[in-house]
Amino acid sequence: MNKNLKIIFNQPANSWDEALPIGNGKLGAMVYGTIRREILQLNEDSIWSGGPMERINPDAKKYLPRIRELILKGEVKEAEKLALYALTATPPSQGHYEPLGYLYLDFNVKDDKVEKYKRELDLERAVAKVSFEIDGVKYEREYFASYPDNVIVARLKCSKEKGISFSAVLRREKEKYVDRCGHIGDDTIFIEVFNGGSQGLSFCGMVKAFSRDGKVYSIGETLFVEDATEAVLLISSATTYRHSDYFEHTIDTLMKAAQKGYDKLYKDHLADYTLLFNRVDFHLESDDKNKHELPTPERLKRLQEGEIDLGLIPLYFQFGRYLLISSSRPGSLPANLQGIWNKDMLPPWDSKYTININTEMNYWPAEICNLSECHLPLFDLIEKMRQRGSKTAKEMYGCRGFCAHHNTDIWGDTEPQDVYLPATHWPMGAAWLCLHIWEHYEYTGDTEFLKSHYETMKEAALFLLDYMVEDKNGYLVTCPSLSPENTYILPNGDRCSLTYGPTMDIQIITALFNKVIKASEILNLDFDFAKKLKEALAKLPPVKIGKYGQIQEWIEDYEEAEPGHRHISHLFGLYPESQITKEKTPELFEAAKKTLARRLSFGSGHTGWSRAWIICFFARLKDGEMAYKNILELLRKSTLPNLLDNHPPFQIDGNFGATAGIAEMLLQSHNGIIEILPALPPEWKNGYIKGLKARGGHTIDIEWENGELKKLAITPGFTKKVVIKYKDKVAQLDFEESKSAFVFDSSLEIIN
Repeated sequence: MNKNLKIIFNQPANSWDEALPIGNGKLGAMVYGTIRREILQLNEDSIWSGGPMERINPDAKKYLPRIRELILKGEVKEAEKLALYALTATPPSQGHYEPLGYLYLDFNVKDDKVEKYKRELDLERAVAKVSFEIDGVKYEREYFASYPDNVIVARLKCSKEKGISFSAVLRREKEKYVDRCGHIGDDTIFIEVFNGGSQGLSFCGMVKAFSRDGKVYSIGETLFVEDATEAVLLISSATTYRHSDYFEHTIDTLMKAAQKGYDKLYKDHLADYTLLFNRVDFHLESDDKNKHELPTPERLKRLQEGEIDLGLIPLYFQFGRYLLISSSRPGSLPANLQGIWNKDMLPPWDSKYTININTEMNYWPAEICNLSECHLPLFDLIEKMRQRGSKTAKEMYGCRGFCAHHNTDIWGDTEPQDVYLPATHWPMGAAWLCLHIWEHYEYTGDTEFLKSHYETMKEAALFLLDYMVEDKNGYLVTCPSLSPENTYILPNGDRCSLTYGPTMDIQIITALFNKVIKASEILNLDFDFAKKLKEALAKLPPVKIGKYGQIQEWIEDYEEAEPGHRHISHLFGLYPESQITKEKTPELFEAAKKTLARRLSFGSGHTGWSRAWIICFFARLKDGEMAYKNILELLRKSTLPNLLDNHPPFQIDGNFGATAGIAEMLLQSHNGIIEILPALPPEWKNGYIKGLKARGGHTIDIEWENGELKKLAITPGFTKKVVIKYKDKVAQLDFEESKSAFVFDSSLEIIN
């Protein structure tokens, strides 16, 4: 493994943006590493405001025909006015994600005499560490979030015997929003909250301490450790979302973890984490061997000043994998807009699941970066959405199947969100999410998984069959819909968002229908339904090229109100889908290049996640130089000191999208071809990546030298016939029943 995978600071965090994230899927913490008052900002993934709500507008179905009529006649402003009244949910908004709170550790030390301070996040061990000296005495703190034991563990050590004394208290924002607090016995403190709403969540957070030689006791809501050489804190939390006996469950969790002791907790954590993390190893050779020892903010600053730091690329890539492991594990909720790390009682965009790109982007690296297990929480949420979305489809639109709009929450809410015309009335969220079901199958070959989720894909397709109407040209189109968050200008000067048959919708429908058809063939069922999908596919409008040589975003070649918009939805067919390729659709491929160039010329990519999507686009366009340029732009302009993505403010999707983009630069596997180093930048002269996954379940190791493939190793997956491509070389292979790795040279000749 690359041994230089640490995010490093030489001072405590001055703000949340400099703190270090740890997590186990359910529990998360941001470690500040402050001296006298250490701060851990804490999260639990199911702490959300309110509860499930019924928000379907009872007048939606009544006014839908009129809204459609107005849009198809070109009277869009009138349609939008009516839609705001009739299609907006009642109430308009879902609940939001909330923090658990803060753990404050107050130490009896002098922070004006600190020497040799270091704070780091070790990605190989998933451990955050703080160390410093005061008057010759060394203090060390280590933090990790254990998935096997569902606790956050903090170990505090001192080189001086019995040299540690501190108090600990759990609080929420401004010392408010807590209904009950206190201590349980001598060694545990707690907070408890009874949230509002007719079915609001209640929850608790607890901290338990133990020490070999120190005194542990509690007074009121405060926990004390005195005269210890080493002390361990265990932190856990539970809510009524999972446990009706959440308080007793948390006590039991902490007791079991304490009985194991620190060494066993750490051993089990490390074994669990490295099983996932160590699957992929990525290295770029650099002339400067020592930059990895510099503080990470300094490395970013030097990058902004024009220095080269190739070592930052694997660090950032692996940080994305680390974040996915830390925020999305089997049994947890999916990673939300901030993963699991959120300090605000009312966070930006509610820190929900925004499903017009952001949630999907969170999971773009899951399969290719060999973390299929981390994908599973998303499918659990989709199943909840299917139940809610069936009612939404029926009562809002009079349709069968299920649908969702541009946001959801932990209860699988599927109604329109917000009162915002450029985003609210978009019924494609479920369809896009269901494409992840197929993607998981493509990488794992798990037919039982596909079978168990087939009906979900089918119902998303069934909704669209019912929802689409014929336009003036006889094409089947969605109506009403929109191109996410963007606005166009009608010839009369009106600025509008609602439309029919936007390009992204057509591309999503094409993808979903084709994948349901393939699933039907694999599972040997539902042939009549597959036939209906094929008939509908033949009636979809084509993707068009507009007056600027660009792919049209809308069914008409409207002017854009914001040509540099952050969403580039009409290139969905380029990435994450593979409908637009140089081989299959050369004209659209060239138009995609012009689309991207035009967007960038007007300033697109100004948000972190948008820049990440642009990296993925250039990877698919086989333009390694531009992909790398946009990685540098992401690091220079949209990356916080702790390497978290900056929208601004923080959103985690940019981390995940860029990680997926880097993987796509080195390996692509769509349309039946595994392509090696399709977008290798000239600057990445020598390096290797081991453990990436290709569709078909193949594990790929790639080594290159002087910009050319040196060695390729493939461990066969579940598909036996494989086509491999490197530049103009193509090899067709039949792995038969072999499970051992095949090694190839640069000519794709087998050398083992």
